[in-house]
Amino acid sequence: MAFDVGNDFLNKQLCQWLEWDKNEKTRKEILDLAECKNTDELHKLFDKRIAFGTAGLRAAMGAGFSRMNDLTIIQTTQGLVKHLLEAIPDGSSRGVVVGFDSRYNSPRYAELAASILLREGVKVYLFSAIVPTPYVPYTVRKYKCAAGIMVTASHNPKDDNGYKVYWQNGAQITSPTDKNIATHIEANLEPWQNSWDTSIISTSPLLQHPLDEINNLYMLDVQKYCIYRDINKSSQVRFTYTPMHGVGLQYAQRAFKSFDLSPFVAVKEQSSPDPDFPTVKFPNPEEGKSALNLAMKTAEENNCSIILANDPDADRIAMAEWNKVDHSWKVFTGNETGALLGWWAFHCYQHQRQNNQQCDSGESVYMLASTVSSKILRAIGKKEGFKFEETLTGFKWMGNRSHQLQEKGHTVLFAFEEAIGFMYGSNVLDKDGISACAILAEMAGYLATQGMTMKEKLYDIYKKYGFHYSINSYYICHHQPTIQNMFDTIRTMENGSYPSACGEFKITGTRDLTTGFDSNQPDNKAILPTSKSSQMITFTFENGAVATLRTSGTEPKIKYYTEICADPSLSDYEALKEELRHLVQNLIDNFLQPNKNNLQSNV
Repeated sequence: MAFDVGNDFLNKQLCQWLEWDKNEKTRKEILDLAECKNTDELHKLFDKRIAFGTAGLRAAMGAGFSRMNDLTIIQTTQGLVKHLLEAIPDGSSRGVVVGFDSRYNSPRYAELAASILLREGVKVYLFSAIVPTPYVPYTVRKYKCAAGIMVTASHNPKDDNGYKVYWQNGAQITSPTDKNIATHIEANLEPWQNSWDTSIISTSPLLQHPLDEINNLYMLDVQKYCIYRDINKSSQVRFTYTPMHGVGLQYAQRAFKSFDLSPFVAVKEQSSPDPDFPTVKFPNPEEGKSALNLAMKTAEENNCSIILANDPDADRIAMAEWNKVDHSWKVFTGNETGALLGWWAFHCYQHQRQNNQQCDSGESVYMLASTVSSKILRAIGKKEGFKFEETLTGFKWMGNRSHQLQEKGHTVLFAFEEAIGFMYGSNVLDKDGISACAILAEMAGYLATQGMTMKEKLYDIYKKYGFHYSINSYYICHHQPTIQNMFDTIRTMENGSYPSACGEFKITGTRDLTTGFDSNQPDNKAILPTSKSSQMITFTFENGAVATLRTSGTEPKIKYYTEICADPSLSDYEALKEELRHLVQNLIDNFLQPNKNNLQSNV
């Protein structure tokens, strides 16, 4: 089929697309655009191919090589299976786990992926219904599989979908695995003879449906984190839960039951999976009160004091608590919930040791957090004797590091990131909102027996380990040269070198993970992995504050993360908050310079 839309490149891409695509809906999209010669839209769909990276794929659904669709799923899976069989000799017998969420096209994409794997002789564990994302990495580890695929776009807008890949250790892929898969994708773009045929799913002896068994195994493993079952049985704390129109409801219910917790009150309007996410602007509980309005209404109507909210694929969780004094809801940040769960993880660990259960000494116990998250675990670890490590942003780093530590015989109690992602224990080497749901509920019930709320416990943690307070936000910039120039200016701000102060705030340490410089190390070389393709500079200040400036890998954002980490002797929390606000303003005025750089505020 020949085309002439006035552009040779587009003409060639259109012919290629229509030769390979067998989906009538996406074929029609392209044919309609070609017929009316909408070259602007065609350039968006064909100029740049959807990139496969450490996050796998994530993009808007639709026709074209830059979108999520049947053809790009086929191409990606062809590349994945080629690399898998090359890199893992027994990969075909160990198998691949495939799961999917409740978004549009997710079941279809999962079936296409499973079919291609089966035709290449690979055993496939295909979930027969929607599952939380953590079920895939859990199954990879439980069944000792070679890899896992989860079709999800997590908390993205409704028009998006994604393809997330886990490797044989049960953690998300990192480099060079992502690059090797991408290379094989490029070498296998043309669909193989039977790649469009999914009929093998109903006939192949290599296909297994693991849902029932994995559900039972997962809940049995989650129960190991239940310490106060008797308290759970009699607790008077009432909970409201929302799955945010996603997959979480039935799994959260089972997790509560496995802890002998009384059933929660579900938000009726958001309980059923709905890919349109009709009651929220963004299906992301991290948005806070704007995403939790219905949950708050439900909680108040049912006399519930705690709200637990999963995102649509149930790998993250947000929490809110009713304040009886001022009759308002306290929505906890990811850093605050991380502080509570970190304290709880060590509290439960000590409880197990006191009851003569087999536990490692503190020297062999670790907690992790991403470098842009709160340093509260570092403060707790210093006092209690466990080890704390930072990783780069994202659970791909924390999951893989946890696996490395386990391989050396260490125990990883907890890991978290400020974006409401929590890995409690090591059943799942990724964030898991289902286990966290039951664990937070047990914590709330236990604290109630001590006469404390969650907020009161948070400030009790601050009193013992030091006040930690964060201010995080971002600016929008669509012009890459401006971003590059801004960061280069910071690097050479003071006589061709990094600044020694930001306004009145003295800088005591600088780490640049773009260039690999770290003044905190004896040889000035960063320990964490570096990447020249992204910008990330962290400053440590004399007053105990930490500030990180970084670019987003998926959005046109310049993000800043700041935290003041105070000594336990400092108890004027409002003064410390004001000090951090003042530092942030200096950071904006002196380093980001939004007016000079034409940065758009997110407010």
